[in-house]
Amino acid sequence: MEPTQLDPNATENEDRIATALKMTAPGTALRVALDMIIAGRLGALICVGDTENVLAAGGDGFKLDVSFTANRLFELCKMDGAVVVDKDLTRILRANFHLNPDATLPTAETGTRHRTAARMSLLTKSIVIAVSSRRSLITVYVDGHVIPLKSVPAIMSTVNQLSVAMQNTRQQLDRALLRLTALELDNYVTLGDIAGIFYLFEVLLSAADQLDSCLLELGSEGKTTAMQREEYLGGIDEAYNLMIRDYAVDSSAEEARAIRRRFHETANTELRSAESVGQILGYSDGRGEDASMEPLGLRTLSRVHVVNDEIAARIVDAYDNLQQLLHVAENDTSSLKSLGVENPGALANSLRRMWGKSE
Repeated sequence: MEPTQLDPNATENEDRIATALKMTAPGTALRVALDMIIAGRLGALICVGDTENVLAAGGDGFKLDVSFTANRLFELCKMDGAVVVDKDLTRILRANFHLNPDATLPTAETGTRHRTAARMSLLTKSIVIAVSSRRSLITVYVDGHVIPLKSVPAIMSTVNQLSVAMQNTRQQLDRALLRLTALELDNYVTLGDIAGIFYLFEVLLSAADQLDSCLLELGSEGKTTAMQREEYLGGIDEAYNLMIRDYAVDSSAEEARAIRRRFHETANTELRSAESVGQILGYSDGRGEDASMEPLGLRTLSRVHVVNDEIAARIVDAYDNLQQLLHVAENDTSSLKSLGVENPGALANSLRRMWGKSE
């Protein structure tokens, strides 16, 4: 399968949108100015960055070169026209500046200020901000994309829902992984069992992606939520990758990353299908949810303190699946020493305890 080709333009757009959200997040000087503009029931049009092209698209106004402050921007927005600011938000270059972008540039906006903002974002690489005095709304335009800025209470409402969803999903996932370990040791794993767990991994990570977007919008207000996010995702990346390698036809780390991308791009309805999960893992035999599955044992070995990643790789290369390793742990621990295990008895005892067969 050929590697996925990333669109550099799409990546650049995403980066610029993220930059726009960061600079307008609560707690930033720009957001303070925007909130002051809203509180003063003013309208505003602000262009940040790509100043050469912005200035080429307009004229008149007042030529300035003064340091940027929230109060200064607020005062200058009391005049008509746009305010032009450098990309680093350090200097205000123009005020009461009249913008004349190409009127043929497409836009779905209706108000004069917002049409101008949308067209300027298409014409230049500037981050353009329009504030509506009538509706008390702040809208950011980046490369023609329209980004309405939400209030902190509105963002926090979404954040709280996502946090609850992540907490509940993590609890379900932890229980499912614990049950999977028992099934693996007893050799009773089916494709349906692992498909359900891969689905939970993706539910958790999709919620995390949505939460990341909210955290960008929250800025300094999102520190506590960011800490909770890290708690919900603790150890998830390693567990996900190792579980893919345990069950994929190709167990390489590189293929695991590719499979993980395909899982993330797969629709929820398909990800709920054991047959679809089996195909993504590389099985072409159309196996159903009751098909028996044999793990390599990488995820189980990661829980044994006397085994590092290098030794775990040697062990799974030496034995075809976890059941063969369990047989060795029961009957021939000395052979593990040749694989680099310094204390094969400790490894065997750890596996026995997990299996519920400790002496």
